[in-house]
Amino acid sequence: MNTADKAVAARGSVKKILIVDDSETIRQSVASALEAAGFQVVQARDGLEGIERIHAEKPAMVILDVNMPRLNGLDMLERLDLKRLILPVLLLTSEVQQSMIARAKQAGARGWMVKPVKLDQLVEAVKRIVT
Repeated sequence: MNTADKAVAARGSVKKILIVDDSETIRQSVASALEAAGFQVVQARDGLEGIERIHAEKPAMVILDVNMPRLNGLDMLERLDLKRLILPVLLLTSEVQQSMIARAKQAGARGWMVKPVKLDQLVEAVKRIVT
């Protein structure tokens, strides 16, 4: 953590972002981009681990893949009470089916970005949502 990041962390304004994706490569690249922008990042490999991390880590936002083992992103969304949690979720996926997008919106997703995503655009979207 550089000096500027430490100063922000000391003030308690660092936002924690949870990345839920079964691809370690995606998680690492997104985490690196968000950390470079001053966010704290936690990660999960699937929806079940994602739910556990939400309750343990209390993130400010979730970036969520759709297609994952054990519990996919849409099923995870539907298990969460996003209104009660006041937790914005951004889907980051290769899926573009209108029925999936509609299901995600109905479950409370704030947005949908299609992979491969430009990391600078993702960081800007996260900044708009959580700050």
